[in-house]
Amino acid sequence: MTVSVALFTSDLRLHDNPVLSAAVRGADQVVPLFVRDDGVRAAGFDAPNRRAFLADCLADLDAGLRERGGHLVVREGDLVTEVCAVVRSSGAERVHLAGGVSRYATRREERLRAALDTIGCALSVHDAVVTVLAPGAVTPSGGDHYTVFTPYFRRWSQQGVRDVVAAPRQISVPPIAAGDLPRRAGTDGVSPGVMEGGERAGRRRVRQWLANDVATYEDDHDDLAGDATSRLSPFLHFGALSPAELVHLARREGSSGAEAFVRQLAWRDFHYQVLAARPRAAHQDYRARGDRWRADEREITAWRQGRTGYPLVDAAMRQLAHEGWMHNRGRMLVASFLTKTLYVDWRVGARHFLELLVDGDIANNQLNWQWVAGTGTDTRPNRVLNPVIQSKRFDPQGTYVTRWVPELAGLERAFIHEPWKMKAADRAALDYPEPVVDLAEGRARFEQARGA
Repeated sequence: MTVSVALFTSDLRLHDNPVLSAAVRGADQVVPLFVRDDGVRAAGFDAPNRRAFLADCLADLDAGLRERGGHLVVREGDLVTEVCAVVRSSGAERVHLAGGVSRYATRREERLRAALDTIGCALSVHDAVVTVLAPGAVTPSGGDHYTVFTPYFRRWSQQGVRDVVAAPRQISVPPIAAGDLPRRAGTDGVSPGVMEGGERAGRRRVRQWLANDVATYEDDHDDLAGDATSRLSPFLHFGALSPAELVHLARREGSSGAEAFVRQLAWRDFHYQVLAARPRAAHQDYRARGDRWRADEREITAWRQGRTGYPLVDAAMRQLAHEGWMHNRGRMLVASFLTKTLYVDWRVGARHFLELLVDGDIANNQLNWQWVAGTGTDTRPNRVLNPVIQSKRFDPQGTYVTRWVPELAGLERAFIHEPWKMKAADRAALDYPEPVVDLAEGRARFEQARGA
């Protein structure tokens, strides 16, 4: 009786999971294993919102495995130590794992391979599980990765996407203790509006999205009030959905909106290939600009709390605090405001996002922050987003703003966007702050600093 281990990491799904499929094909019995890795907690990535969503994903994964005759095995501690213990107790001959990208994931993989080798167990690493194309699948001539998205996307679009792998119909697990699943109910500090996690919840959302919204995505994705994005990013972060399967489903739908959505999946792959080639970009400037960042704690606190005096910035930051998620247009705006209007180090903002975002991961969070800050791959590194212009353009009725900043509800539309233009007596009646900085002054300060 042969045994293999399917080690789940960022691929918490049954459908289109090459790791699980290979483990089932290659042995008589499979140990579906998830390790609550001490190293992830020590690195600060075990944030409450993601912990709650993870609990949903693991409970759903376990339920799906039990429907197929198996169950999820959960362990807690050092991942390498726990995997080796499971290998010894089960007699497994091979461990299957999805390839990682971050420096932590790749080093952990190296440690695991070395440890398994000492006990006579093989390690199979599967690419294109977490991403559509594996990092390094396409490279420019003379370089190890693409530094600009457009040429990357051109090459990416020319590549074939691997076929979707069917979910296993039956799974036989050798006698082994299941361990305790984490519970969302026991997670402290969770934002009240965090969405439900798990593969089944994700697949329901995909069906609704493709049936009702994807066709208009190209035109509506920046509509803040309409909330017309897919909201699939948390499921992609935890691997409850397959990005390769999403490409196939979107292209089958065939609209220009679906192609615009596929482009966003390519952006996700783009950042993964940048981080794979330049791991230090998780914490260091990808392109140093000689910035001497400011550190005004009063302004930083106002930004975190959604009390900057700029309604759209504040609305987006309050959405983040409530839902553990933020509209992409809002992410760009609040990042621009922090790094260019306040001229605060992008790492301050990236750290705050990682504390709250359900979909927060190193590749997309850090490199999107660097893109906006002008230290990353943006070809226009000094562009500054004006929160008033953005508000009038992408929330013209003020619906999004007043949803999250109810202090401004009932005001004339012009004052919703620019409350500081009200009469002083009327402003005093509002429980809303004055702007923390004048936009023109902030922009001039940034341009002078970058120019220097």
